[in-house]
Amino acid sequence: MPNDSEIPQESEIDLAEAAEALAETRQRLAEVPAEIVVVNHVMGLYELAAIHLSAQPPRLFEAALAIDSVACLVEGLEGRLGDEEATLKLALDNIRIAFVQIKDALLNDEEEMT
Repeated sequence: MPNDSEIPQESEIDLAEAAEALAETRQRLAEVPAEIVVVNHVMGLYELAAIHLSAQPPRLFEAALAIDSVACLVEGLEGRLGDEEATLKLALDNIRIAFVQIKDALLNDEEEMT
């Protein structure tokens, strides 16, 4: 087993580079208005819901969790999401409609099989 003096110096350099990159990323993020970051996260959750709804078979539990997360942010932060708020509300309405349609289609398919 190698002792500390035998550990390559490059691992220390890699850690230092990673720490520097993280600090730079944090600095860039701090310069972006919070509403833009929040909107981006909301859209990420929306995409997560869409991915689970489009899976074969659809993963309704996971989609519902993502949709509820979008709703918590969009409805809970109403009036604070800037210019994209109307778009986010529309996206939330659309993904909720898609969820209900897919769930209903699955229930109809199950009924037809019985």
